[in-house]
Amino acid sequence: MPDEKRVAVMGIVVRDRNQAARVNDVLSRHGDAIIGRQGVPISERGVSVITVIIDADQATIGAVSGALGNIPGVTLRTSTLI
Repeated sequence: MPDEKRVAVMGIVVRDRNQAARVNDVLSRHGDAIIGRQGVPISERGVSVITVIIDADQATIGAVSGALGNIPGVTLRTSTLI
């Protein structure tokens, strides 16, 4: 079923701190689907890592991944678990 909800984990690396507001904007717009979020700055590497657990249909998961992936200085990997 296309609108079946899935649980996915996103690992997001923010290399350009100036893009943090854009990342937060994307995540806030989809906050109703996010069931967990943790951010950790790794200052010695000059990056921040954010993990997000999302419970949504595949289209929403794809939309969030796509929006984040289009932000310069941001890379991510998404894994659908269930």
